[in-house]
Amino acid sequence: MTAPPPNLIHVLQGEYRLSNRPGDMLSTLLGSCVAACVYDPVTGVGGMNHFLLPDGGLGDKASLRYGVNSMEQMINALLKSGADRRRMEAKIFGGGRMLPGLRNIGQDNIEFARWFLNGESIRITSENVGGTQGRKLRFWPVTGQAQVQLMQPHEAPPPQRPRLAADDGAVELF
Repeated sequence: MTAPPPNLIHVLQGEYRLSNRPGDMLSTLLGSCVAACVYDPVTGVGGMNHFLLPDGGLGDKASLRYGVNSMEQMINALLKSGADRRRMEAKIFGGGRMLPGLRNIGQDNIEFARWFLNGESIRITSENVGGTQGRKLRFWPVTGQAQVQLMQPHEAPPPQRPRLAADDGAVELF
């Protein structure tokens, strides 16, 4: 007899999800964003978040798009669900440099996740971060098992210069 398929729960940008059900698997796709998978191996409760930037600017300071809010809210929800901070373990993923030549937001997200978890005394047991590829992430919150698959590198096409038509004396009317 084969095991039933997992209950797949997608975690979108600016969200976090928790579970303590053995059949649940949390999943997300990452580029420069970071996902922190935090769980308590004794109580079997865990969660995954997906944040875009370390902290917010003006106006939208409570948004879960920002790591500072996403991490805080997820950890508080884990504590309310029976997790013990002294036993919590974390795994972090993502933070790729997706657009060369621009600010490395992925690295900022990685550094923030490490800093935050260290400040909360939550041990990072593994990570798969950086690089230039996106990642498909699966996390089983009850066991803390994670699976990451690197996506094919995406190379942006070089900018194209507009082609000018030869001057043949024709006039184009608009």
